[in-house]
Amino acid sequence: MNIAIDGPAGAGKSTIARLAAKELDFVYVDTGAMYRAIALYLLDNDVDINNEKALVSALQQIHINIVYESGVQHVFLDLQDVSTEIRSEKVGNMASKSSALAPVREKLLDLQRDIAAKNNVIMDGRDIGTNILPNAELKIYLTASVDVRAKRRYDELIIHGENPDLEEIKKGIETRDYQDMNRDIAPLKQAEDAVLIDSSDMTIAEVVDEIVKLANERK
Repeated sequence: MNIAIDGPAGAGKSTIARLAAKELDFVYVDTGAMYRAIALYLLDNDVDINNEKALVSALQQIHINIVYESGVQHVFLDLQDVSTEIRSEKVGNMASKSSALAPVREKLLDLQRDIAAKNNVIMDGRDIGTNILPNAELKIYLTASVDVRAKRRYDELIIHGENPDLEEIKKGIETRDYQDMNRDIAPLKQAEDAVLIDSSDMTIAEVVDEIVKLANERK
């Protein structure tokens, strides 16, 4: 069984998908972490993403692996654990830009579909239900107000020891929403058969319970 969770930046997709996967005993596939790992490589190596030849060459050097240790997700870029580094706003902004490019999406498409074909999975991202797993048995479009999403991202960065600016985060989220919803390739949108969940006034536990209930109904 495949469950697709799509939605804008800061909607809580990763946290909720991870918890729901644990409840259902599914594999959680964090596609956002994959795109962020690529973005980190592009930033660290000063790759001009507008130069397709340079971009394709760089992508051929990238090897991404997601490993779970004691229930905790670790993202490896080549042999380096970059789980913390990929959560910065700088990397997130680059991921929003680079993930719109065809060579980047092709790099990860087959890997994501292969995992879903072999396992019961919950996969979250921007275009899972509309593009990656169009035949998923359950599709969720998870969203929340911009103010709520900005505060959530702010709190997350504080936990990671950063000193963020709330207004800058809000502007960044609005920019990424626009980029994600208006890109030429697989734009962010709610699939026609997706269930809309607005988590603005919901706790994490309430959202997880709703998704688990929907999943059990579709089994």
